Amino acid sequence: MEAIARPDQLEPILPFVGAPMVKVLTGIRRGGKSTLLQMLADKLTATRPPGRVVLLNFEKLSLSPLLDAIELKRHLDATMTEDGTYCILLDEVQDVTGWERVVNSLLAEGRADLYVTGSNSRLLSSELSTHIAGRYVEFEVQTLSFAEHLRFVEATTGAEPDIETEFRRYLVRGGFPGTYAVALTDEQVYRAVSDIYASALVRDVLTRKVIRNPDMLRRVALFALDNIGSPFSAASIARYLKSQRRQLDPDTALNYLGALTEAYVLNKSARYDLQGKRLLTVNEKYYAGDHGLVSAMLGPSDRHLPGILENIVWAELRRRGHTVHVGKVGQAEIDFVAERHGQRTYLQVTTTFLDNPDTRQRVLAPLCAVEDAFPRYVLSLEPLALQLEGGINHLRIPDFLLGDDLR
Repeated sequence: MEAIARPDQLEPILPFVGAPMVKVLTGIRRGGKSTLLQMLADKLTATRPPGRVVLLNFEKLSLSPLLDAIELKRHLDATMTEDGTYCILLDEVQDVTGWERVVNSLLAEGRADLYVTGSNSRLLSSELSTHIAGRYVEFEVQTLSFAEHLRFVEATTGAEPDIETEFRRYLVRGGFPGTYAVALTDEQVYRAVSDIYASALVRDVLTRKVIRNPDMLRRVALFALDNIGSPFSAASIARYLKSQRRQLDPDTALNYLGALTEAYVLNKSARYDLQGKRLLTVNEKYYAGDHGLVSAMLGPSDRHLPGILENIVWAELRRRGHTVHVGKVGQAEIDFVAERHGQRTYLQVTTTFLDNPDTRQRVLAPLCAVEDAFPRYVLSLEPLALQLEGGINHLRIPDFLLGDDLR
């Protein structure tokens, strides 16, 4: 299948082309980093002399001899034989032992415009901050948005997609780009996503960390996926496992959550006390690196729908450049406090809420309790966009995902 353009992911990188810093592309395994790097290489090749763009994908068996820093540097020195700048793109660079020394050397020599990708945030950030502090810029490559899902469907089927049908498919399948290469059933997509999940656990968690109990790590991961969008703590994981006759102390559970977050299997969203104006360090929410992991690992279920909707909205807000926290107002909670360029937006995400007075009160009351004048939204699956009491706006979730940014 020919690669389908992802301008929302590629364009933020382009202003940094040629800048004397390392461009770092991170994100969950099979989220599209390699394809994006290839697109970038193609774009660079079109405007440079032959041989000036060097792309190395370290997942290829043929590059196994280069998985050592000395051998990689020797290979690059033999390639960069002419005067002037070379564009060096290193894909899944964490597979190279001592890779940071190679990158640091190339940066010091001043002859390379450098781009690297990796699937473990701590491995990259810790080494870069140690060796190349202040000389790198990071871009997180996310899986497909709903708008991209529609573009991929149209490109692969040749037909204009029906928005409602495709939104239902997107809810359960998620947005891993590789699942669009051929026509697959839902069950086949679940199997493919399950394999991605297993690969991320093995290659980006178990092989990077000293995990004494891989089975317990998997149980913690499944607990988090089963509770996407619900606040929980490491202590609550320990209590749950104890009820299942499994012993795990809270500190180890917290370490496992951290390892899963570093591999982008999970993403953490901290809670923000709007009245105390401070971040809280307990009962954070976790979201999946791609919401398709929930259905793939736990099976499709209406019980997970509210959390999956939150996951999709959370990812979309971050994709649009917002910093996102969970809001706390007294004892009530606002799903998201999104901030960008000094502007703030409050959002509640729900399935439906108009026909049930209790649900309506639960959804609207926290927004009504906010005392500032920033915009407030309810995003739901209700069939119509509405104007609610207290100046609260309502949008259907598919319309939000396909529309302009919030005002």
